[in-house]
Amino acid sequence: MQKILVIDDEKGIRDSLSLIFQMEGYEAESVDNAKSGLELIDGGSRYDFIVCDIKLPGMGGMEFLGEIRERDLIPIIIMISAYGSVESSIEAIKKGADDYINKPLNSEELILRMRMAEERHRLRQKNIYLEKEIGMRGEFRDIVYESALMEEAIKLSEKASQFKTTVLISGESGTGKELIAKAIHNGSPRGEAPFIAVNCAAIPETLLESELFGYAKGAFSGADSSKRGLIEEAHGGTLFLDEIGEFPLALQSKLLRVLQDGEIRRLGDTKLIKTDTKVVAATSRDLLQEVADGGFRNDLYYRLSVFPVSIPPLRDRKEDIPILVRHFIAKHNRQLKRRIIDTTPEVMSELMDYHWPGNVRELENVIERAMILSDSEYINKIDIGAFQPKRNLNPDAWTDTLTYEEARQRIEKSYIEKALSDARGNRTKAAKMLGISRRSLLYKLKDRDQS
Repeated sequence: MQKILVIDDEKGIRDSLSLIFQMEGYEAESVDNAKSGLELIDGGSRYDFIVCDIKLPGMGGMEFLGEIRERDLIPIIIMISAYGSVESSIEAIKKGADDYINKPLNSEELILRMRMAEERHRLRQKNIYLEKEIGMRGEFRDIVYESALMEEAIKLSEKASQFKTTVLISGESGTGKELIAKAIHNGSPRGEAPFIAVNCAAIPETLLESELFGYAKGAFSGADSSKRGLIEEAHGGTLFLDEIGEFPLALQSKLLRVLQDGEIRRLGDTKLIKTDTKVVAATSRDLLQEVADGGFRNDLYYRLSVFPVSIPPLRDRKEDIPILVRHFIAKHNRQLKRRIIDTTPEVMSELMDYHWPGNVRELENVIERAMILSDSEYINKIDIGAFQPKRNLNPDAWTDTLTYEEARQRIEKSYIEKALSDARGNRTKAAKMLGISRRSLLYKLKDRDQS
């Protein structure tokens, strides 16, 4: 049920508006001054609409409007006044009001104007996120597969999409966990609301708290105003936490509160803020092992894994390779303006035989490069670094074509991919097998993905 805050110093107007809103199916709350309204909001109350009089004792409606927008909140604000003028209406709209209505109020007009403002607000939000996600919005029908293993994962994900239940997607790097997360969001009743993706491994621990939870004005040097975090940005929609296994232990209790109570506390603030956010997390690590090792909270793990979905590695569903190859050929024909028809049977056989430590992401990279190098309508040769060390580790075959650094990088890449494959994507185990620190492995993987 949507909540409305009415701010007006006349009790008769507060009571009549509250009754009108309740009859229309809203939950209404009212106060007689702007300061009390701010106290409710700063205390964690969240409203979908605020209907506020311009003329108020103490803090006026215009000042209240400025305070709300400074707090980086996004309710729909309707200003009302018995002393309306063109100038005051323009000023209100400039300061961030969604509409301005003169008294005496007509109940039907008020509800109509509120719904029109809500639709404009919804379209603005949708456009913002569509611009961010253009070309990236995935749905279940867009996911390419033929294997029974993927069909099982997709069916589970489709069921999970219809509820607010937290979902934990597990799978090796490159299997398409974010694609599944987007499909869960887009196939859900929240599909028109924001989808906010956060890579927990990519944001330094010192910044992650303020990015996720936001901060209050004065929380630290340079915090000149309050700022919403990404959890609040995802209100009404979905927050995707990729590589949740990298989430700092010190912040895990705050994330647990979000999952348990739907509440957040901004950095440097004492007030709790309610949020309606579905959380989908993903990991390429063995979180149960992380729990056993003391690197992940037991209670957080069980809150995250209410609905687990496992994405199988490509080597376990090789019947998906032909259809994926043709999908990537069609995709990159459009992007590269090529006219590749297919691969030769020999190339397809080679693709089917390869163990694919980088999974679907590696397969797409191989196909894209092969299409660029191809001189005919059929891909008749695979020429990619990942294959070459496997074919021939004899230095004599390289000395005339590669520099020392290029050869070293190819061998290192092959060793890393083999270790990841043997460790079934567990980066901690792979690092131990390679005799390097986990942090060093993450840096090398980052360099590999960017190369």
